[in-house]
Amino acid sequence: MQVLRQKLLPLQQLFDQASHAARPLVLLLFRLWVANVFFKSGLTKLEDWDTTLLLFSNDYHVPLLPPALAAVMGTFGETVFSSLLVVGLFGRFAAAGLFVVNLMAVISYPDLTDVTRQFHYYWAMLLLALFAFGPGCLSLDAAWQRWHQHRKGH
Repeated sequence: MQVLRQKLLPLQQLFDQASHAARPLVLLLFRLWVANVFFKSGLTKLEDWDTTLLLFSNDYHVPLLPPALAAVMGTFGETVFSSLLVVGLFGRFAAAGLFVVNLMAVISYPDLTDVTRQFHYYWAMLLLALFAFGPGCLSLDAAWQRWHQHRKGH
């Protein structure tokens, strides 16, 4: 067993290095993928506000909020949080905000099919990963942190 482990160690080290190198790109892909979904949804709501209000009045039943306020908050969340996520500014906050928007969509729309519900679960997992790991080093959050550390060091 020890011999096998010794033979596999270089391969394990290669995988570790590849994993570390891929992490920023994977997090960027997660950010862009999920932000695209929510931003497009927000733009659709903005394109026809009367229909959006009608949907929030008749189809979407957001708990504790009047339909007009829920429409504004949902559209704001989809457009603003997704924009922040794309550039990686306040990345964990943006991921958490979109997670709540996604959760409200699942809760407030009882007519989701099993397939569309699975999409929402998928987006939730991506958002939870972004919340847990942050937006990565290819983000404005990381650039600000590097700048702040450089400034602090001098």
